[in-house]
Amino acid sequence: MSRPDQTAPETQATRFLRQHRMAFSTHLYTYEEHGGTKVSARELNVAEHSVIKTLVMEDESRQALIILMHGDRKVSTKELARQTGHKHISPCDPAVAQRHTGYLVGGTSPFGTRKALPVFMEKSILDLPLIYINGGRRGFLVGVHPHDILQILKPGLVSVALE
Repeated sequence: MSRPDQTAPETQATRFLRQHRMAFSTHLYTYEEHGGTKVSARELNVAEHSVIKTLVMEDESRQALIILMHGDRKVSTKELARQTGHKHISPCDPAVAQRHTGYLVGGTSPFGTRKALPVFMEKSILDLPLIYINGGRRGFLVGVHPHDILQILKPGLVSVALE
């Protein structure tokens, strides 16, 4: 269940959001290993489509990038490579992703990453009034307006979602 009565953790992501004066709500839930967005959506009682995954990928030169995707969709890496001008894009190894972001897989946030990484966002995320995205720790999401992400992270917009 969602645990709104508990104090939300202070993370690199929440510090980043405060520093950029971005409004956000905090949502704690009981993390389940390999549960993904299905579990967080169920625990917060929201549509999985509005829970946004932060995925760390790498291009053919092993340069990392972040893609923000709806929880109920997959990323077409072939289409992502094409739309971003790369030959090949694939998921990062979890240990490599952690070195780039400073976050454990399952707790990766696009905010306050250890290294500045290029960010891409599925264009249809902007159609949602509110999204839930990782707040920098497993079992912790923040609610934000997608247009605020556009202003602060300045992601490249792509259309790479697969059912």
